Amino acid sequence: MTATDLPVIAAVDGSAHSRQALDWAAQEALRRRLPLMIVHVRPPTRRMSQESQLREAEELLTGSVRRTARLAPELHPSTLAPLDFPAAALVSLSQDASMVVMGSRGLGGFRSLMIGSNSLAVASMAACPVVIVHGEGREEEAEEEVAEAFPDIVVGVAADESSAAVLEFAFATAVTRPGARLRLVHGWTMFTSMLSGGPVFDREAAADAAERSLAEVTAGWQEKYPQVEVVREPVSGSAARTLVTASGTAALTVVGRRKGGEDLGLGLSPVAQTTATHALGPVAVVPC
Repeated sequence: MTATDLPVIAAVDGSAHSRQALDWAAQEALRRRLPLMIVHVRPPTRRMSQESQLREAEELLTGSVRRTARLAPELHPSTLAPLDFPAAALVSLSQDASMVVMGSRGLGGFRSLMIGSNSLAVASMAACPVVIVHGEGREEEAEEEVAEAFPDIVVGVAADESSAAVLEFAFATAVTRPGARLRLVHGWTMFTSMLSGGPVFDREAAADAAERSLAEVTAGWQEKYPQVEVVREPVSGSAARTLVTASGTAALTVVGRRKGGEDLGLGLSPVAQTTATHALGPVAVVPC
């Protein structure tokens, strides 16, 4: 299997959030013309026998395949039910996947939490992009594909080479959505301008410097993807707050995984963690 036909993995656990993630994954697999793999991880437990657990997993996967057939009959998904801890299994499978798609919370999640521990753990360690689908967990069955109300892709751009993988994923996503704009968001402050050798007290000059930095980092990508309309948005203030706000009117918000979080002992950068946790729509966390 080559890198161009690695599957989209949809993680399911029977929760409403995972059903929304399955629907999103099926539509994305169709757009990218990739195979779909539906995975239900059976965590080790003493509450039931492995035979009973496997039987439940098979029933869940069969129902998931039927749901996918209603939404995307062109797809013929494969299924897998490994016995392992969910995050560990999905991180391992991510080595041979184009992306992993998960719900923001699973069956064990507290309703007061905006995102589950497994979603954050996989996003922190996966070898491929991880899409966390936020939603209200509605129970409606998906009978047909519904057009996205907001087609734009929003991407958080750091002013250095770490943005290359993020931009590659974002442009490749936008090109599969005709009419979608790609909004490149770069947050700056007077402090970050000073650290990068820019002006310290001249706000207008700092804004110009941020705009130039964004143009330099993103140069060449529009030539590679000429069909994608690009909007560059250097924003004064918190990048995370801007991305969370923008996620409310975006088909997908894309962020890089590691940029400043390593020294704090975090698997995700502060911007990535805030965006993944508080976003109002699907978020892709890209290793970089």
